[in-house]
Amino acid sequence: MLLVELAVSSVGGGYPSDLTDEQWALVELLLPPARVGPKGGRREKHPRRRILDAIFYVVRTGCSWRRLPKDFAPWPTVY
Repeated sequence: MLLVELAVSSVGGGYPSDLTDEQWALVELLLPPARVGPKGGRREKHPRRRILDAIFYVVRTGCSWRRLPKDFAPWPTVY
């Protein structure tokens, strides 16, 4: 199991729960590749890193999904 320490990132809103560049480099390797091409899905609307940052924000702050700050992806996308 990968234990990710939450820290301030240079990307996005700058929340304490955002991934650092080093943490993102490790986590990104664990995500499946985006499905693009003739038989794949459509382009991703929101960066995966910001979606993960939003999930970590909810976990760290205990806020509800619907109360995510507006600089994250919409809450249904993150949920």
